[in-house]
Amino acid sequence: MSKPIIFLGPSLSREKAKDILEADYRPPAKKGDLLRLADLTKDITMVGLVDGFFLQDYPPTPIEVYQLATKKNMLLVGAASLGALRAVELEKFGMIGIGKIFELYKTGKIDADDEVAVTFEEGRHTLQSEAMIDIRFNLFIAKRKGIIDERTKREITKVAKNVYFPFRNYTDILDLTKQQYPRSDSYIESFRAYITNNRESLKERDAIKLIKYMKQQIQQEK
Repeated sequence: MSKPIIFLGPSLSREKAKDILEADYRPPAKKGDLLRLADLTKDITMVGLVDGFFLQDYPPTPIEVYQLATKKNMLLVGAASLGALRAVELEKFGMIGIGKIFELYKTGKIDADDEVAVTFEEGRHTLQSEAMIDIRFNLFIAKRKGIIDERTKREITKVAKNVYFPFRNYTDILDLTKQQYPRSDSYIESFRAYITNNRESLKERDAIKLIKYMKQQIQQEK
């Protein structure tokens, strides 16, 4: 059996992924990538979709992902980013969704593509913007730890959501929040100091869950 194919980019580093599972790790998926897999040999039986393009190129369409999901003896798993979006759309056709972000989309608690959309440096897949879902996640943690209060959490969230996704970064978002809500200055600066060394990523957590799930499926087949 050939190695599972996993489309992975900025959500999780290749090094961390390989520590969990040896797989055929490919760059973020773009239009046509999954369709080509659907046309290939039957030896390909396991594919994971985490990252895809949103802005720099066209992402795989639901129709082409459907072609792969409905291929005989195919396990297609999605999580974290574009993979979570497509899994929600195609779950009824056999695609499996993994993780918290998938569940948030499935239950309608979030519904916009820009919640997971980011831009990144091609080749190295270094993030150039922050995912809205990860901004929400870090604000949630900061609120729970007492770094910010509920009002400031809502204010930063509102400002971040109104920034076009390629331009979302903590420095600009917090500067804008201070301009619009100067009364929250002390909490905003507390969060600025906190996020510098304490950034968490829900997308990374879900990508790890996907890879661990695929590893488990491989072990069960042996």
